[in-house]
Amino acid sequence: MALTQILIIILGFGGIILSIVFAVLLFYKMDKIKLLEQAVAKLKTSLNEMDEQAKLIVRTDMELNKAQEELDKKIVGLYALQRLSRSLSMTLEENLIFKMIDTSVIEELGFEKACCFLFDESLNQFVLQLNIGYSREEIEGIKKRVASDSSRYLDLIKEESTTSSISLTTDPAFREKMSLVFRVASFIASPLLPKEGSKGFFFAGTLSRETLISEGDEELITILANQLGQALENARLFEKTWRAHQELEKKVEERTRELSQALEEVKMISRRKTDFVSSVAHELRTPLTSIKGYAAILLSEKLGPLPPPLKERLEKINRHSDDLAQFVNYLLDISRIESGRVSMEQEPQDLKSIVEEAADLLSEIIKEKQIDFSYSVPVDAQSVYVDRGQIKRVLINLIDNAIKFTPKDGKITVSCSSADHEVRVDVQDSGYGIPEASIDKIFEEFYRVDNPINQEVKGTGLGLALVKNIIEAHKGKIWVKSKLGNGSTFSFTLPKPIQ
Repeated sequence: MALTQILIIILGFGGIILSIVFAVLLFYKMDKIKLLEQAVAKLKTSLNEMDEQAKLIVRTDMELNKAQEELDKKIVGLYALQRLSRSLSMTLEENLIFKMIDTSVIEELGFEKACCFLFDESLNQFVLQLNIGYSREEIEGIKKRVASDSSRYLDLIKEESTTSSISLTTDPAFREKMSLVFRVASFIASPLLPKEGSKGFFFAGTLSRETLISEGDEELITILANQLGQALENARLFEKTWRAHQELEKKVEERTRELSQALEEVKMISRRKTDFVSSVAHELRTPLTSIKGYAAILLSEKLGPLPPPLKERLEKINRHSDDLAQFVNYLLDISRIESGRVSMEQEPQDLKSIVEEAADLLSEIIKEKQIDFSYSVPVDAQSVYVDRGQIKRVLINLIDNAIKFTPKDGKITVSCSSADHEVRVDVQDSGYGIPEASIDKIFEEFYRVDNPINQEVKGTGLGLALVKNIIEAHKGKIWVKSKLGNGSTFSFTLPKPIQ
């Protein structure tokens, strides 16, 4: 009994110990399971994160591939536009511009269909300029539909912005309509806006709905449209300039022909005038010689003594005959020089001696008017290549004129100076001067300044005309500077001897 109780007690303790052991083991297992569950949760989280990262990497890779494809496409398109731009820049004929665009250019830009229309205001309709990818029947249908809805396409041009099947600003109904009209899945249409002449639009489209267009495609087509617009403008400006040049050349030719005819007429009139003057001068010489001869015989009183009144009148006849003879000689000299019948016998001459001879011839008149006369001919200006007698006449005429229009106690100076291939002579006086309005006419035949001084001084108005003809026959120039009350300076040039 006691043994049984002891066994029961031992078994009880053993059960308790076993329960405790099982409890400890269970607690340990539960803790282990919890740790495993935490590890599984962390692993699951890591796997989820790795999955998201993998998805992100895949998406990024796809986007990068897409961006790379887009970039490659854009680079190909830009190269195509660059080549086209070079060709367009070398084209100045409008009818050749659209021939530069072929199927390869459109394909490199990523499209299969393309066409271009310009609006002809004279015809009041759109005219097809380019067709790529459309059959004859298809393009004829497109032309009819564009013509029937021309106002909407004109609005597209006026808006001056590119429209496309992906453009949010384009009317959805019009987008759908354009896709149907041009028989494409997606499209881009950009206006052509040259400053000169008719405007239009360029259209490009794709057939497959899987071939999506992008903003980059819009940019490429916009660039192409701008290049076409600029090329059209350049061609039209060139055409306009060329036509203006042709018209100008035509007008110049017509004007040159008219001027040549007028010049011939002037030359003919001048020859007739010269011949007429020469003829009249010769005709005047004969009776003038007779008048002067008879007056001289009567004045010599070989036919008998003359009463003083008659002798006085004969002296006037003789004096006026001399004036008229000088007038006739001037006319003859001018007509001979103008007609070329008088050639200048040019030789190397000493200008200083010519000036001295002219001054000596007029010395008595200079002394009579008490004029301070001086001249200066430097060594480098003394040698000239002239007809001595004719240049002496020029100096006598100019100095004599200066004496006539210079008051008593005035001053006259003849000064010479040397230039490269010529000598300049200035005849300056302190006389009354010449009105500005008369300066341009002073060398014309028979022209005399209309003033009180000229009415007192005798003259024919031929002296300066003769001087001008003589100087120009020497290939020189003559001009005058003057101001009323401050005297005048007559200047002319003479050639130097040929070295």
